[in-house]
Amino acid sequence: MRKVLVGIVAALSVALWLDAVGPEKLDLGVLHRIKNEAFGNNSKVMDTVFYLTDVYGPRLTGSPNFKSAGEWAVKKMNEWGLANAKMEAWGPFGRGWSCTHFSAEMKEPEFQPLIGFAQPWSPGTDGPVSGEAILAVISGPEDLDKFKGKLKNKIVLTATPHPSEMVTAPMAHRLSDAELADAANLPDPTMGNPAVLPLGFPQRTPAAGAAARGGRGPGAPAQAGRGAAGGGRGFRAQLNKFLKDEGVLVVLSPGNGPDGGTVMGSAAGSQNASEEPPPPSVIITNEHYNRITRLLARSIPVTLAFDIQAKFTEPADSFNITAEIPGTNPGAGLVMLGGHFDSWTGGTGATDNGAGAAVSMEAIRILKTLDLKMPRTVRVGLWSGEEQGLLGSRAYVKEHFADPADMKLKPEHARLSGYFNLDNGGGKVRGVYVQDNDEMKPIFEAWLEPLKDLGVTTVTMRATGSTDHMSFDAVGLPGFQFIQDPLEYATRTHHSNMDLYDRLQPGDLEQASAVVAWSVYNAATRPEMLPRKPLPKPGAGRGGRGQ
Repeated sequence: MRKVLVGIVAALSVALWLDAVGPEKLDLGVLHRIKNEAFGNNSKVMDTVFYLTDVYGPRLTGSPNFKSAGEWAVKKMNEWGLANAKMEAWGPFGRGWSCTHFSAEMKEPEFQPLIGFAQPWSPGTDGPVSGEAILAVISGPEDLDKFKGKLKNKIVLTATPHPSEMVTAPMAHRLSDAELADAANLPDPTMGNPAVLPLGFPQRTPAAGAAARGGRGPGAPAQAGRGAAGGGRGFRAQLNKFLKDEGVLVVLSPGNGPDGGTVMGSAAGSQNASEEPPPPSVIITNEHYNRITRLLARSIPVTLAFDIQAKFTEPADSFNITAEIPGTNPGAGLVMLGGHFDSWTGGTGATDNGAGAAVSMEAIRILKTLDLKMPRTVRVGLWSGEEQGLLGSRAYVKEHFADPADMKLKPEHARLSGYFNLDNGGGKVRGVYVQDNDEMKPIFEAWLEPLKDLGVTTVTMRATGSTDHMSFDAVGLPGFQFIQDPLEYATRTHHSNMDLYDRLQPGDLEQASAVVAWSVYNAATRPEMLPRKPLPKPGAGRGGRGQ
């Protein structure tokens, strides 16, 4: 009798699931084949991310490394048999920048190597330089006169020191069932539903503004240390000119890393050739910065030495990377997947976003290797300029689909069923942000139901921003970002010198590759196009910001 009851319960569970699936017809045999190709010895994702990081990282847009990595990716996808693999130019982007040599040390009162890196779009030192350190916190134009004539041949510390806090919580974190359950519920509707940071990031209120979301638009001022110069782009240009006119040797800022040796940094200048470049600029670990300021506070002279070699290139276009599997029905449209290909400097761009780029390449490789017959074309897009404000994906959407400024739709706009993005680090996929698209919720729930044993459990109506799916969403196209375990993304690797291959978890990237491939396959074989939200009005689409 017990076995009969168990059988009845199991049958009812399957029936309820099939009823929930509704019109979504799932081929679980294909899912089995995808998982078999994605896991273990068949996987190529770690090999791909090795080349993107250890061989070609970092991949700052406009740098020689970025171009070499792009050429390698095109060659590799051609080897896999993908069609139309190419680097598609867009522009203008602006100046390119790369650092080819960096050394930093304290010479007096005692020798100490300094952990840090040169900040993008700042020049080199034109050979080794050394000079006395001076703390000069300039918060606005009113502070300039107090330092006039005092900074020549000095190493200038620009930020008020802040204590290094002891880390008492684990650096790595996997999302709990309670966190995922909470994420599945919409917030209080009276508070609105603004785009939020990914799960695992400290959430900020809308009042904090876009500048607090970790991303900046093109040409925005660098993120300085606490207490450093503010005042917006106008004052940043004024400050850079002042420091250069005063003959500053190097500008030094503290990183905001969570523990010893981790330096989370940002740009000191802009790729825009029309903007005044800063003096040579370096960001160092907070502990080393604080040692210097403590010595200065006791009137003990500090001598620092730097040798920075940085190269600029003339303003030029950038490129996105695309490749595809042609669909069996030319009139069925297309499905896209991808993530940003560019990275920050300091590390090699492993979790941000070598992981997302490698998983996207692996997902389309899996679909091609299995020779799955999909009516819709599957196209991968690997974007540049994301870190400067989603520039590459915005340019692609504008060229192929629509300009959010006027919302004049191009023919391809009607052909794109949906876009799937991965850019929240190297953690396994735990679900998906539906981006306020009510009709997509039951579809995703059906697709992800058989993936619960892989830890994929959550479909949330919430919208998340700050990455390339927003470029598609801005013109009314279905664009989605997956929920991922944060691991060490927000605590250690994001925009830091620790964003390295070693911080990646192979099993997580294999799982993510299977989930993305399965989602794309279902979208590419679904009889109907994915449902869309109403078209935004011209100028109303939010393009988000890079991260």
